[in-house]
Amino acid sequence: MPRRIEDYALIGNRATAALVASDGSIDWLGFPRFDSEACFAALLGTPENGRWLLAPSAEDVRVTRRYRDGTLILETQFETPDGVVVLTDCMQRRDGFGDVLRLVRGRRGSVGMRMELSIRFGYGLTVPWVVSLPDGRLRAVAGPDQLILHTPVAHRGEDLKTIAEFQIHEGEEIPFALTWAESFRPAPESPDVKTGIAGIQREWQEWSERCTVTGEYAEPVKRSLITLRALSDLNTGGIIAAPTTSLPEIMGGTRNWDYRYCWLRDSTFTLYALMESGYREEAKAWNDWLMRAIGGDPDAMQIMYGLAGERRLIEYELPHLAGYGDSRPVRIGNAASEQLQLDVFGEVIDSLYQARRFGLALSNDTWNLELKLVSHLESLWHQPDEGMWEVRGGRRNFTWSKVMSWVAFDRAVRTMEDFGAAGPIDRFRQTRQAIRKEIESKGFDAKLNSFVQSFGGREPDASLLLIPMVGFLPANDPRVQGTVALIEKRLLRDGFVERYNPRTGVDGIRTGEGVFLPCSFWLADHFLLQGRHAEAKRLFERLIALRNEVGLLAEEYNPAEKCLLGNFPQAFSHVALVNTALNLTRNNKPAKHRGA
Repeated sequence: MPRRIEDYALIGNRATAALVASDGSIDWLGFPRFDSEACFAALLGTPENGRWLLAPSAEDVRVTRRYRDGTLILETQFETPDGVVVLTDCMQRRDGFGDVLRLVRGRRGSVGMRMELSIRFGYGLTVPWVVSLPDGRLRAVAGPDQLILHTPVAHRGEDLKTIAEFQIHEGEEIPFALTWAESFRPAPESPDVKTGIAGIQREWQEWSERCTVTGEYAEPVKRSLITLRALSDLNTGGIIAAPTTSLPEIMGGTRNWDYRYCWLRDSTFTLYALMESGYREEAKAWNDWLMRAIGGDPDAMQIMYGLAGERRLIEYELPHLAGYGDSRPVRIGNAASEQLQLDVFGEVIDSLYQARRFGLALSNDTWNLELKLVSHLESLWHQPDEGMWEVRGGRRNFTWSKVMSWVAFDRAVRTMEDFGAAGPIDRFRQTRQAIRKEIESKGFDAKLNSFVQSFGGREPDASLLLIPMVGFLPANDPRVQGTVALIEKRLLRDGFVERYNPRTGVDGIRTGEGVFLPCSFWLADHFLLQGRHAEAKRLFERLIALRNEVGLLAEEYNPAEKCLLGNFPQAFSHVALVNTALNLTRNNKPAKHRGA
């Protein structure tokens, strides 16, 4: 069996990221970007597909982990019968280079340690050419990439790996640095590990001190915000959904997707999480990324983009990787980028409307682009689409897609009403009303007393929990209350929420999945809107208890096996955590403010 997903922790440099297992093995890392080909891909295969292990040689080891307060610097403590050693891991950026910094420190006694470095470029496929440089460093080259290992520890080659065994005594510190650079450039100077770690700590702590969230849930909120920042690209402002691909939504299944891209759907949720926590600059950077990404012909707007707004996210498979827990295929790219998902129009227009309410300066060109998008939606909103869950079982008239189409016209009208923007307000009002009429007549089942997943269907969908939060209907509307009751009846597993019933075949995929953590946070939000504060608090605290010991969440959870599922860590889950915490503790709650 593979390590559990929750056995991993995240380090990164806001250009790329790595996953470090609890045994000291870096099992996932690509350079120079989040979406680059991995040089360590053991996460989706075996150690032969690349990893970097630093750990005690002993088998009887007790492990504890933590992040340094307010940072993304990971500390793993190994306690053996002979002593205690601490491994500090983090990453940094330099001009054109990326570094993984590792520092082994003896805390007590004397501990035998082992290093195993197996570099495999091209997602675990390509063995590099490795040479020793005159200064004692190791250089591994293949194609466009080179990695430089610098450490005072003696090492040797063995079975296409670099191996080292050494002893660490109390009070000693031994540094390791692995630096990426383009292969056609000279080998870069190696960083000073201790100095680098100290600088990274100062930078993270200065950023964390800007957080305005206090009170009962400050710790999980701050950790979630640090995670979101770690998943954001320093240069572009784009925020990826997760730093991994193909971690399965059910073990052994085929729901294995590449999440190293930026989804438009997350935009309004992310805006609230950042703005309400004191991170106005980051919210502005995300909003600026959004405008650059969607620029151009409205007919060509996608649901997701690359870090810099790239549009070609062609999906293909890697047959040489066995997949996490034999969950195949391993996919690179994401074909959902080519789908029609009407809800993203509402998400974009709502995000820009809320940005104006928060006082973010938007240009006239922004409004002109919005007018183009909403005018284009006039010819689309009545069409079936793949929906927010990106189904691959054929298009339907998903109720939530129509609700968010209504949101697009509603926010466009309100932008004209509230901010004096010029546009066809009467026409947009008429379309807004026409969409409402169609939703209420075709998306609501009177016998079930519930809105349903798609027109004419009889199944609920967790997306419908958001109806009052976007202002379509109030939470005390009997139809909304009936919808929540049906979701609680049919979509709850051990008190957590499934997105929908996958057993109906709506998504064209036979295997099931875990409960979807953002939807469970939405249910807690809905409880609050209904005045069910105790239930909301209880559900929220159950959800934050699912985080691993360093505070990270995946996309999904398996209540039966009590393990996380899906790509990790998941930005959407952490955004939802932040917003629900704010809903529980603030008077001006995001869940009320957004639809007001």
